[in-house]
Amino acid sequence: MSTIRIKTFLTATLFLAAACTQGAAQDVNGCVKANVPNPPRIVYQCANGLVFEAEAAAEIAVENSPGQDRPAAVQLTEDAVLIEVEPDSGPFQILTPHAIAAVRGTIFVVDVTREMTSVFVVRGKVAVSRPDGSDLVTLSDGEGVEVTEDNPLIAKQWPQEKAERLLARFAR
Repeated sequence: MSTIRIKTFLTATLFLAAACTQGAAQDVNGCVKANVPNPPRIVYQCANGLVFEAEAAAEIAVENSPGQDRPAAVQLTEDAVLIEVEPDSGPFQILTPHAIAAVRGTIFVVDVTREMTSVFVVRGKVAVSRPDGSDLVTLSDGEGVEVTEDNPLIAKQWPQEKAERLLARFAR
């Protein structure tokens, strides 16, 4: 288990444990939901190794599929979510107005503005396409893509400073 994976898992677990002792945790669509301060966000810990954190102002809708223990997808229309999916734990998608980010086991961040969806991979692989499934690109460790209506989807290594600014929004 890598250092970042352990840190992410322990961070989410500690936040949820603290929230539970304060009575703030609740069950939402098969996930335990807890509010976390500094920076303000909501952590969802779900079955089969899925943890996602949404910025406090993020506009999300958690989608469940019948017969599944955990959500199959999250619709994100504004702000960012950080997602950690354990390898071989099943598919998970983030759906935005500009893109679909599909994963099999990784840590990644999706950030949505009115004009663009940005996807950055901390670890693992993420397939990103337009909402209709066209123009597919696969991202690996340290790579990102910015999806707008006009630009082709091209995987690019993100500068460290850009990646750190995005991850700092989730205390990473």
